Amino acid sequence: MQRVYNFSAGPSVLPEPALTKAAEEMLCCGDSGMGVMEMSHRSKAYEAIIQGAEALLRELMDIPDNYKVLFLQGGASSQFAMVPLNLMGRTGKADFVVTGQWAKKAAQEAARYGVVNTVASSADAVFNYIPALDKSAFDPDASYFHITSNNTIYGTRYTELPDTGNVPLVSDMSSLILSETAEVSKYGLIYAGAQKNMGPAGVTVVIVREDLLGHAMEHTPTMFKYDIHAANASMYNTPPTYAIYIVKLVLEWVKELGGVPAMQALNEEKAKLLYDFLDGSSMFKGTVVKKDRSLMNIPFVTGDDALNDKFIKEAKANGFENLKGHRSVGGMRASIYNAMPKAGVAALVEFMKEFERVN
Repeated sequence: MQRVYNFSAGPSVLPEPALTKAAEEMLCCGDSGMGVMEMSHRSKAYEAIIQGAEALLRELMDIPDNYKVLFLQGGASSQFAMVPLNLMGRTGKADFVVTGQWAKKAAQEAARYGVVNTVASSADAVFNYIPALDKSAFDPDASYFHITSNNTIYGTRYTELPDTGNVPLVSDMSSLILSETAEVSKYGLIYAGAQKNMGPAGVTVVIVREDLLGHAMEHTPTMFKYDIHAANASMYNTPPTYAIYIVKLVLEWVKELGGVPAMQALNEEKAKLLYDFLDGSSMFKGTVVKKDRSLMNIPFVTGDDALNDKFIKEAKANGFENLKGHRSVGGMRASIYNAMPKAGVAALVEFMKEFERVN
């Protein structure tokens, strides 16, 4: 069977060179005589894999030396608890900007451990924009300031970071990481579930500034302490070994393409193809305020539920998978992560043009 164009929001499309190499090494990785899933995480062979993945990520994102890179489990949703458990103890307070379902869940979880100040929210318009921020609403005594850099469901993204002064900026970058350049030194902590832009489900990357380690609340479970994972090089317990291996292959692919700046240029081209069509279409319309549009997740509608359903059904029949939008937005959503080729977006646009002509 021929591979489809997979527009899933996650787990998402992976680069074919990474998948091909993984297939070649399934039975025997290098000269180890075994597959990665069979390796001891304490073996020299596996140490080379996890250390290589960290080195590549540091290189591609230009991560400063005073930041730790952690490969953890539990998805980004576990970070909704780990972040406050490790960072909120200093003052018992944190600032949040609520720009979607995941930001809302992060704020709700943090409220179990301290006081959450919602600086701004875009819930009034189904999260279709990034709200302007009033610095007078910021709490200077907050332990951290949390944003969701890209909102997977609603298709919005920050194009300008809030100036939080001495308050550490924390970002959920799950659907944005590696898609565009990010100045890591502007953040206290970055976290990202891998299954959108970095690899398969099962591993979450945390990039945390060293001075934020060692301040966990007293009741924090040992497995939820960043300093424990940092001290043990992400191997306090058995890490998700195979998922980390795939992340390494994806990072090798990004480097081969020219790194994150080259990836960003390609992503901007892909997004422009689809947005230009949506802006000129008489049938399809984007749902997001233009200045806040995501490069990764593009929701759109026809304005007619029956027509939306017909489009999704016919798209699937023509090899365009997972275009149904999230139930809170409706319509369609094309997730065009790093591994989605430009040809896939171009083919989708041509299919949409023909669908519009016929209907």
